[in-house]
Amino acid sequence: MDFDPADVRPSVFYQQMIHCIVPRPIAWVSTVSNDGVTNVAPFSYFTGVGSRPPSLLFCPANNRQGEPKDTLRNIQDTGDFVVNIVSFTVAEAMNASAAALPPGESEFDSCGVTAVASVRITAPRVLESPVQFECRKMHVLNIGDGPGGANIVVGEVVHVHIDDKVIGARDLVDPQLLDAVGRMGGVSYCRTNNRFDLPRPGE
Repeated sequence: MDFDPADVRPSVFYQQMIHCIVPRPIAWVSTVSNDGVTNVAPFSYFTGVGSRPPSLLFCPANNRQGEPKDTLRNIQDTGDFVVNIVSFTVAEAMNASAAALPPGESEFDSCGVTAVASVRITAPRVLESPVQFECRKMHVLNIGDGPGGANIVVGEVVHVHIDDKVIGARDLVDPQLLDAVGRMGGVSYCRTNNRFDLPRPGE
């Protein structure tokens, strides 16, 4: 199969992308509005950027009306957010948080997860997540307009919370204990407790 992305609908190209770029880690991003309404939503276009400065990015698409989703709007207004790592124990709550809610309602309440205060920023954390990155907005880059239009949010990590229960050898997070969830295509997911090792050449 060969094709030019310009020759297919964006929704068709999106489906090919999410079936090819796998597994994708999930940023479960929590924010708060200027009015104090908390929000948490999952995004699977997500990765680390670097360690100097400590930074990560995720990519919230516009909603079906071509407008910024609550997550992006809150970040633009307040300047901060939390990326909560999704373990298998909270996978169903994460999935439920993707539902569209009426304005003024919080996904924390509808999904049954606990909002807890952050140390350095205004956005709350998800207590049930084993790893939480408090972030301050560095850059927001709009690279597409209209419904599904892409945006890139880069945040500087200013504080990290790691549950001691997922710490393994050398004081590092153990992927077996973390049991993080990755996104595949469609409705499929995977877990970090099925892995293999490949020693680097020369080591």
